[in-house]
Amino acid sequence: MTSASTAPQLSQILKQATGVLAARGEGVLLYDEQDRAYLDFTAGIGVTSTGHCHPRVVEAAQRQVATLIHGQYTTVMHRPLLTLVERLGEVLPAGLDRLFFANSGSEAVEAALRLSRQATGRPNVIVFHGGFHGRTVAAASMTTSGTKFRSGFSPLMAGVHVAPFPDPGHFGWPVEQATDFALAQLDYVLQTISAPADTAAFFVEPVLGEGGYVPANERFFAGLRERADAHGILLVVDEVQTGFGRTGRFWGHQHFLGDSGARPDILITAKGLASGFPLSGIAAPAAVMEKAWPGSQGGTYGANAVACAAALATLDVIADEHLVDNAAERGAQLFEALQTVGDKFDAISDVRGLGLMLGTEFRDAAGKPDAATAVAVQQEAARRGLLLLTCGAWGQVVRFIPALVVTAEQIDEAAGIWSDAVSAVL
Repeated sequence: MTSASTAPQLSQILKQATGVLAARGEGVLLYDEQDRAYLDFTAGIGVTSTGHCHPRVVEAAQRQVATLIHGQYTTVMHRPLLTLVERLGEVLPAGLDRLFFANSGSEAVEAALRLSRQATGRPNVIVFHGGFHGRTVAAASMTTSGTKFRSGFSPLMAGVHVAPFPDPGHFGWPVEQATDFALAQLDYVLQTISAPADTAAFFVEPVLGEGGYVPANERFFAGLRERADAHGILLVVDEVQTGFGRTGRFWGHQHFLGDSGARPDILITAKGLASGFPLSGIAAPAAVMEKAWPGSQGGTYGANAVACAAALATLDVIADEHLVDNAAERGAQLFEALQTVGDKFDAISDVRGLGLMLGTEFRDAAGKPDAATAVAVQQEAARRGLLLLTCGAWGQVVRFIPALVVTAEQIDEAAGIWSDAVSAVL
């Protein structure tokens, strides 16, 4: 046992991706306690969508703090919540007209799971290999992007079955072949493991997040929608990381379902929703949401008044500053720059993603995932003033997720640092 006089510290299991001690933030920049500026291309893992301390978000939160900090929404209603529900109706896919709010992505995933099972009366869900849905027990049971998220606390939740995601790089196939395989294997799962009559929902990310920044594609999503409709299965799209403009469309799934008029049955949102304040939610049609059992939805801090005020300001900033378009334009600029670097080095096997959600993958001479090089380049970039994160099953991908307010000049600066960092390591 430790001494009673030992000073408390953070858990030693928590590991920081950089050595920066942040003192303040402004836009895409973070400053340490010596006032050194860093280009923050992590955005709090995709959270600070409007940048650090956007003046309109700050003003909205400060104003709300002075009037009502917490109005627990199964006890009383408050205006920021009601207005947020109304405003989200302007950006949600048509028909997703009922909302439930929580605090984190994991909570929202579990709410969507519970709703899926209650609405269909079916026990099973199918997830896709490489997906990340959270760290709480049910969400971790649905996560297959790495064993670190699901090991050491078994047994996990039953009723989760896994089908392949169409990841061309993993299989070493063209995207069409990977998609054919993924859909065929999904049919095989439905035939051999989880009968359609036992399957409540498909849970899928439009772009694998922790799984390596691998985008899905239109034919894969069309295949999911077709099978869901044929068997009465709900299509649940996890937009925790891809939502709120991150991919150059307001919702990531709009790259794949938007033009067809099809939509998810349940949409999950969090991260960029409130520019750094804890807020998450699920949206579903009234006909689905009404099947939730009484008492199955609730929570102490969900739809906190200050978080809702920040979310309203976030929606205003995204619209007024055309940040979805900026994500598409700056994402194309960043992709081209990353591809230019990638073309120079055999160790970079792929550059991929959508909008401002891009990844660079490292593999060794034998074609194996190379986490050591990815981390070395990520650390070198941090020393040079560019903050990045890794992802992928082996940690072999370095991901770029700047705030949606990033400028062309900041993209150029980051690309220059990245090029120098890669050259220094390789």
